[in-house]
Amino acid sequence: MTTQPTKRAVIQKFSEAQDMEIVKIYEEHISGAKKNEERQVLTECLDYCTGNNVDYLLLSELSRLGRSTLQVLKSLERLHEAKVSVYIQNLGIYSLQPNGEVNPIASILITVLAEMGNIERANIQYRLNSGRAQYVRNGGKLGRKTGTIKSEDKKREEYREVITLLKRGYSIRNTAKITGCSISTVQRIKKQFVR
Repeated sequence: MTTQPTKRAVIQKFSEAQDMEIVKIYEEHISGAKKNEERQVLTECLDYCTGNNVDYLLLSELSRLGRSTLQVLKSLERLHEAKVSVYIQNLGIYSLQPNGEVNPIASILITVLAEMGNIERANIQYRLNSGRAQYVRNGGKLGRKTGTIKSEDKKREEYREVITLLKRGYSIRNTAKITGCSISTVQRIKKQFVR
């Protein structure tokens, strides 16, 4: 059985073949609903590229630059003003030509593909909402099943150690490490039980 190489490995292999030096790697795992301004990793990446004389930004796919056509084009414009050419691995194209001018073919292709991505996201959202509505019409109920929400007393008992550590002044992060709970769980427990 063979495994597919990761996107990161493909881009690293490409950079080696092109005799490019990778100076920084950014990886982001975030909801597709987030705007670029809310995407800290993308913002840091764009700031680094435009502020440090980077020649190329290598991307695994176009959606890494934004979730809407406008966001993608704004990101590209910012990079192009700093003379940063974007290479999109799954398309195999550079956004700038070797002379630094915008690649017109890439520009058209990027705009069309970004808009197709918008349409696909809208279709997915429509299908999800339609499926939920159909489920409810057929008698289904959305949300948690009855009885799955714990009473305050049950939570207090289950998270007794978390509450104790927080009351002793332990940080949320340390409490999470000690108890094996997630940071978000510890934050919820602190908000509910530790005043």
